Amino acid sequence: MSRYEECKRCILDVIREKIDLSREVEDTEIQDMVDELVVSTGRKYALSLKERQELGKSVFHSIRKLDILQELVDSSEVTEIMINGTESIFIEKAGRICQWDKRFETKEKLENVIQQIVAKCNRVVNEASPIVDARLENGSRVNIVLAPVALNGPIVTIRRFPDTPITMEDLISYGSITRQAAEELKRLVVAGYNIVISGGTGSGKTTFLNALSHDIPKTERIITIEDSAELQLQEIPNLVRLETRNANADGAKAITIRDLIKSALRMRPDRIIVGEVRGSEAIDMLQALNTGHDGSLSTGHANSSKDMLTRLETMVLMGMDLPLTAVRRQIASGVDIIVHLGRLRDKSRRVLEITEVLGFEKEEIRTAPLYEFQESGEQNSIVMGELVKVNVLAHTGKLRASGINETIYSKMENKDEADSLQEKY
Repeated sequence: MSRYEECKRCILDVIREKIDLSREVEDTEIQDMVDELVVSTGRKYALSLKERQELGKSVFHSIRKLDILQELVDSSEVTEIMINGTESIFIEKAGRICQWDKRFETKEKLENVIQQIVAKCNRVVNEASPIVDARLENGSRVNIVLAPVALNGPIVTIRRFPDTPITMEDLISYGSITRQAAEELKRLVVAGYNIVISGGTGSGKTTFLNALSHDIPKTERIITIEDSAELQLQEIPNLVRLETRNANADGAKAITIRDLIKSALRMRPDRIIVGEVRGSEAIDMLQALNTGHDGSLSTGHANSSKDMLTRLETMVLMGMDLPLTAVRRQIASGVDIIVHLGRLRDKSRRVLEITEVLGFEKEEIRTAPLYEFQESGEQNSIVMGELVKVNVLAHTGKLRASGINETIYSKMENKDEADSLQEKY
């Protein structure tokens, strides 16, 4: 054991003996105890000023924060933290994954941090229920898998979101979307088009949904429904946030997304935002989209816009035995726009497709791309390309009903081309 680790262990032992567990101990009181002990221990072991500062921070994080993870959670540069038991910790910075130089020394320390995380979310994780989704105080998403499911120790994955929510202007400056496409999406959100955001893991679906939410009229009542609350909706005064609950050993029943959607329909929402659809709750989400809640938003995992429609079909059929034709009619009627995101080989996140759902015809859901990402090569290992408008919006009824002045020729350079596209679609 190094001199530094010996000092840390001694200070922790002394503080744990001194803490009065019969009352609530404030962070400031703990910090004062840590500072006092660091000074005396630092003199004894001849620690430098830098070592003392690091020791004080490390001890406090061990007692009141997330131990060695707190440094990563506090870093705005880290977007993902992957803890593979006590063997290693990997982090993602600027889209690149690398191994961190620290790790948990014992399984017990890691398990203590895990229990601390889930307790703050009023959730339970143990061998009987070894998988749980949770969140940190800063809104970061946490997934935990324990033994016997995880074979190499407790596995923790933390998706850290920016401290300040990313806006559409930020996405434009990053090159994730063009201003033209962003302006058109803004009009569609205001007019109440139902939008589903699709993409793979880490493609930025939640971030994009947060950015879109900025354009929701402030006079509307919004209800969000999530497995684990992580949305950071911007400037919405009449906002209700709902979160699922797992069943526990005390007899409390699980509350699912399906339960929350059904309850939300009785809470007078203008729009319902489902953080992510992953299963049979797709049935209830489609019911909401088809019962007057225009402008609702959701996300889902898929490889393309068309794959998102197929996944919705599959998810509905998972929860209810319905004719495929009826399911497709519901999807075609409820979903207006699909925005598909992806990560390119240079690790950049881009909007790859914006697709309009045209309707149901000949037993199939008809779609037409409004924008497509067209790659033009590479420059210094950066993928070059642009989101190009390829078709005009066919269904403009909601735009007209909302009073937004939208013509089929806007953003189209050639009037004859616009006429041709409008007639086609």
